[in-house]
Amino acid sequence: MSGNGKKVGIVGSGLIGRSWAMLFAGAGYQVRLFDVVASQIPSALEDIKGQLERLSASGLLRGTLSAQQQMELITGASELSDCVSGAVHVQECIPESVELKQKMFEQLDALVDGTTVMCSSTSCIAASKFTQNLKHRSRCLVAHPVNPPYYVPLVELIPAPWTDPEAVTQTRQLMIEIGQSPISLNKEMPGFALNRIQYAILNECWYLVSEGVLSAEDIDTVMKDGLGPRYAFMGPLETAHLNAEGMLNYCERYGSTIEGVSKTLGPIPHWGGAQAEEIHRQLTAMVPLEKLQERRAWRDARLTALAKLKKDADK
Repeated sequence: MSGNGKKVGIVGSGLIGRSWAMLFAGAGYQVRLFDVVASQIPSALEDIKGQLERLSASGLLRGTLSAQQQMELITGASELSDCVSGAVHVQECIPESVELKQKMFEQLDALVDGTTVMCSSTSCIAASKFTQNLKHRSRCLVAHPVNPPYYVPLVELIPAPWTDPEAVTQTRQLMIEIGQSPISLNKEMPGFALNRIQYAILNECWYLVSEGVLSAEDIDTVMKDGLGPRYAFMGPLETAHLNAEGMLNYCERYGSTIEGVSKTLGPIPHWGGAQAEEIHRQLTAMVPLEKLQERRAWRDARLTALAKLKKDADK
C-alpha cells in the first residue's frame, strides 16, 4: 500500500470510473465515487466488488491489499463536494462533450484548492477546450487511459498550454505509483497519440476489407497473431531497430519499400453506410451482440494475464 490514506475523487461511475476507483484503491487511496445520476452508484460499487473478488480468486488482483480491504477504501459520494473536497487528485470520467466538461470543471474549480490536480479521462478533447476560464486552470490536464484502464496500463498525459509542469510531473508520478504506464505529450494534438496511431491502423484495415483483400476475421488475425505479439513487448520503432542493424540500417534496407507501399494506402474512409454494415455483419458472425459482455470478460482476463506475464518477464 502506498496511498497513505490520501483521498482521490472519481467523477463518473461508468466503466472507466470504476476501473480508476479500483486502481487507486489498490494503491491504498481513499476513493470517493460520484455520479450525477446518484442511483447508479450502488450498482457501480457492486460491480467493483465483483471484479475485485474475481481478480483475487484468479490471483490477478493488483496491490498488496485484499479485495475486501480495497473495497473498503471505495465509497459513494452523494454530493460532488464530498467527492472532491480535500482530494489530492480528481479524475473526471463523464461523457465526451465539451459542454458537459466545461460545466463539470467549472463546478470542480469552485470546490478545490490550488493543490488538487484535476484530470479528464477524455480520449479526444483537449484540456484547453474546457479549462481556459478556470481559476485553477494551471492544475488541469488530460489523463487519458486505455479502455479498460485496470487491464491496460497506458495513460496519456496531455497538458493545456497553461498547465503547470509540476502538475504533470505530480500526475505522472501518481500514475506510476498506482501501477500505470504514463506517457507525456509535449503539446496538444488532435486524437493525442494512441488514437492517432489506432485510427491509422483502423483506416487501412477498413480499406483492405472494402477492397476485398481480406475478411474482417483475417484482418484481426494479422494483428493478434502477427504484429500484436511483438507490439505487446516493444513498440514499432524498436521493432524496426531490432529487425536490422539499427534504425539507420533499417531505413537503408526498407525505406524505399515503405515509401512505395505507403503511396498505395487507402484514403480516409467514411465510417458508415454499406461498408460499415458489411463489416458489422462479419464481426457479429465472429462475436454475436448477445455475446459482447461475455467476450469483454474474456478480453479483460487475458489482458490481466498478459500484464502479469509482462511484469514477471521484466523481473
